[in-house]
Amino acid sequence: MKSSRSEIHRKTHALPKLRFEDQQLTSFSGLVIFQKLFDRLGLKNRLRRCFKHLTVSPIFGHASIVLLLVVHLLLGYRELRHLRYYEDDPLVLRLLGLKRLPDVATLSRQLAAMDEQSVEQLQCLQQSLVLDRLRLLALPRITLDFDGSVIGTGRFAEGTAIGFNRKKKGQRSYYPLFCTVAQTGQVLAVLHRSGNVHDSNGAQAFILQCIEQVKQALPHTLIEVRMDGAFFSDSIVSVLDHAKIDYTISVPFERFAQLKTMIKKRRRWCYLDQQQDYFESGWKPKSWDTSHRFVFVRQQVKVQYKEPVQLDLFIPYEYGPAFKVVLTNKTLTAAKVVAFHNGRGSQEGIFAELKSQNALSYVPTRTWRGNQVYLLSAVMAHNLSRELQMMMRPVLRATQEKRPALWQFEQLSTLRQRIIQRAGRLIRPQGRLTLSMSANPAVQNELLHYLDQLEKAA
Repeated sequence: MKSSRSEIHRKTHALPKLRFEDQQLTSFSGLVIFQKLFDRLGLKNRLRRCFKHLTVSPIFGHASIVLLLVVHLLLGYRELRHLRYYEDDPLVLRLLGLKRLPDVATLSRQLAAMDEQSVEQLQCLQQSLVLDRLRLLALPRITLDFDGSVIGTGRFAEGTAIGFNRKKKGQRSYYPLFCTVAQTGQVLAVLHRSGNVHDSNGAQAFILQCIEQVKQALPHTLIEVRMDGAFFSDSIVSVLDHAKIDYTISVPFERFAQLKTMIKKRRRWCYLDQQQDYFESGWKPKSWDTSHRFVFVRQQVKVQYKEPVQLDLFIPYEYGPAFKVVLTNKTLTAAKVVAFHNGRGSQEGIFAELKSQNALSYVPTRTWRGNQVYLLSAVMAHNLSRELQMMMRPVLRATQEKRPALWQFEQLSTLRQRIIQRAGRLIRPQGRLTLSMSANPAVQNELLHYLDQLEKAA
């Protein structure tokens, strides 16, 4: 159908007059889904129990402060002072059960006043939420990945220190150790540490604690562990063998010159795939008590060209071998062992989402425990967004060699754009509270689907 120019265009010269009224408008209509999710999980009551031991209860309770941080991060805000942009949003206030939000100074003081027991119990709550999901899944095996991630800051904060930082040398930082669950893409536990410690600092006790928690929750489930070369030590390997835990650990070449000699002397390599060859060996470092299974992998990779490039000439790619060694006690074939170990790269995706979507890289206060609570709030916001998606959708894939997540998760930024950040208005026709939104069929169908699934899960 052809339209005339007058039917398409119109003149707009006058500016509308601005008028600001209290109309109970909200910019986050999609929070009704998280309100239902919090009720489903009993999150508010469980948060209150984390701070039950405190005798002095301020007007804004500690549980309300933590819940505010979780919502703050779900909405996509980073710094504490950004809460003033939504402090009058009626749906945020209803979700938190408050008539007004605390100011930034109150929020900072509350974070600084957190004690060690509060942080420990908050950590236990965050772990119990993940373990509850694992119990529902009842999987035959659970894969735990361990690695650290640098959280840098340009300011001074208690516990920060100058450590190894490839991108920003000399920057003060924290270096927490994370335990993530590969099947659900959630963070099970966090060990908060200063930035000048090695990856293995406090790792052995932390690893055993995480394994024991999963064993208690799922006594008949096989647990397997993946780690990088920083955790390669006789003590950690012996502990995992004694606990009968399957594992793969990267081997650091720089610490064992003998590995280079073994690779140089090797003449016969077995076919792994089109780009990789391998051989196996039973070997042990001199200081170790027993030998273990080592899988040596050779891969053809592009050699970086570092000379000046003449644009009028063609420079072909050159390929050279790159080597890696994996220590394991698994009885699988070498191809499956390598594929399983390579799957730990999905943990880097979790760290990237935590830092870009959940403000994990932000250090809000000058106190150690205040920053711990903020970090745990960021982890909880990430886990809750994954929990919501697992409730909504069926399992997408079965267990595979690389142990990818069983669901195809969407990033939190996608959920914000599609669902959370939707304008609405709270009205009371005939005395009944109603959230009025624009008649968008796609948003309507998705919101109603989320609420329906949450109602069925309750």
